[in-house]
Amino acid sequence: MSTISVPISAEQEKFINDLVKSGKAANKAHAVRYAIQRLAEEEAIESVRRGIEDVRVGRVYRGDLRKLVKKFKA
Repeated sequence: MSTISVPISAEQEKFINDLVKSGKAANKAHAVRYAIQRLAEEEAIESVRRGIEDVRVGRVYRGDLRKLVKKFKA
């Protein structure tokens, strides 16, 4: 596991401290790791939503992947 140093605003620090004080996070590092995990989950969900929307409006390609790659390389 690596360590990074990131400047944060006073408001962000207060939020992190409040999470720890309330017991929602074990410590400051846990609060930050949890936030990063939540962001990763939100990004994955948004990617699925975009894919569903692409299918809904017909922005999808069907067929042999090798033929499709050749089509788009040309």
